[in-house]
Amino acid sequence: MRERGHDLTTGAARTRPPESVWDYPRPPRAEPDDRRAVIRHGGVVVADTTDLVRILETSHPPTFYLPRTAFGAYLRPARRTTVCEWKGVARYVDIVVPGVAPLRDVGWWYPAPDPRYPQLLDRVAVYAGPFDEITLDGERVVPQPGGFYGGWMTSEIVGPVKGGPGTWGW
Repeated sequence: MRERGHDLTTGAARTRPPESVWDYPRPPRAEPDDRRAVIRHGGVVVADTTDLVRILETSHPPTFYLPRTAFGAYLRPARRTTVCEWKGVARYVDIVVPGVAPLRDVGWWYPAPDPRYPQLLDRVAVYAGPFDEITLDGERVVPQPGGFYGGWMTSEIVGPVKGGPGTWGW
């Protein structure tokens, strides 16, 4: 029997089939994901949820969006904004944990996402690199190379992926 990505008889993590980023669509597709995401900063769990939406786009590892409410009081608005050709105007957020250096512009959300992506309303994505740790069903997430994009690399993701040296024009 399996639930939330784990075999209930052994506790082992479910093995997910390989996913090539080159099989992902363009324009991107949004889909629900039932894995458990746990995000830690400064030794504190700042988000813990199984209510995920992932965006799949050609050449990118998935970008995961969590409910804004999953971050509680740790989420703060930032001044930065950007525009995504698919999803619309993004507003950035900081993560602030008392007694720890804040993470500035570490995540983003779409206050009014493009009508093609209603699943993103009131959801936040974060860059994995600045956090102590982000896990999906217990597996430690690796940030998408390059620091510009916010994809999360896990063991089932097959590349090469956009973001590293020489991939800007892909």
